[in-house]
Amino acid sequence: MDTPLLTPLHQWHLDHGGRMGVFAGYDMPIRYADGTIAEHTHTRTHAGLFDVSHMGVAELHPIDGGFAVVAAAIELFVPCDVDLLAPGRQRYTQLLNQSGGIIDDLMISRSLDRPDVLTIVSNAGRKAEAFGHLRAHLPDTVMLQELPHVCLLALQGPDSETVLARLADDPGMLSSMAFMDVRSMSLAGVAVQVSRSGYTGEDGFEISVDASHVVALANNLVQFAEVKLAGLGARDTLRLEAGLCLYGSDIDETTSPVEAGLGWSIQKRRRETLGFPGDGRIASEIGTGPARRLVGLAPVGKAPVRDHSLLYRDADSTDSIGAVTSGGFSPTLGRPVAMGYVPIDLTGAGTILFADVRGSRHQVEVVPIPFVPHTYRR
Repeated sequence: MDTPLLTPLHQWHLDHGGRMGVFAGYDMPIRYADGTIAEHTHTRTHAGLFDVSHMGVAELHPIDGGFAVVAAAIELFVPCDVDLLAPGRQRYTQLLNQSGGIIDDLMISRSLDRPDVLTIVSNAGRKAEAFGHLRAHLPDTVMLQELPHVCLLALQGPDSETVLARLADDPGMLSSMAFMDVRSMSLAGVAVQVSRSGYTGEDGFEISVDASHVVALANNLVQFAEVKLAGLGARDTLRLEAGLCLYGSDIDETTSPVEAGLGWSIQKRRRETLGFPGDGRIASEIGTGPARRLVGLAPVGKAPVRDHSLLYRDADSTDSIGAVTSGGFSPTLGRPVAMGYVPIDLTGAGTILFADVRGSRHQVEVVPIPFVPHTYRR
């Protein structure tokens, strides 16, 4: 068994009572002493602090030329409109294979102070594949530089702005930020890059900071009563309630962005000009609809329907029509929720399906997602 990797905050988590477990090759805090439900609820009502430094961070630099060169290069791999990405903004997108499947889902940002450079954030379990794929196929006019010294903290929840404003050198800049804005600033004397984003459905911020300063910054954040440390268990329940896809569960190299309900991330210009991997498949799915689609599922009763549970058209069917990709208990709603892929004719809200739970068929109802409304700062 391979020795797990550690983030620069590993010992800090242990000192703060973190219950650790291996995720994507890293020994990470799954929960703390109060437990996942308490961390989840505190994030929804106040602010949760997550260490996401296991994720990958890299930059794309033009070797010869400016931003147009970098934008054109990355658009060979992703379906979003990077050319029109304004300085100080970021976008969510997908790194695609030749069949339109998702190699990884990414955040791409363009800073105000270095507008010719793009920053890419990749999932921990896919960063080797994502960055390796880019490095192998990028044109010679662009260089990919990985940033292993950059740590990521996510402060999520309705009190996040209030907390960060106490540490910011320019609280006005912070309060002026809208969802998906990116700014360079100082927090408690530490130079950071902050984006108003996150993966919980709540208003919040993701903070990029050099590893040499991450412990000091984490100490400054956790001193406030509004902030509770939260582990990957709460991160998963929060993102499921928000209807957000998890790579390896809800999306992978066989799923397209349209099937996964991510068609909104493909802007108008790219839908018209195409020019990205799998564009024929994706254009067809946008035009006539995919054969299947990711839907929300509300199990009838109190029994959770877990990942990989097979779905059936009726209680007596022998042939499954899909599977649950994410499922569990929603602390906010007090009931189980799930997501899964079903044929397009079964995606209407109110459709009743049946899930196999330990050999028994349980009713599930197709419902809209997100399960809990997003509270992003628009």
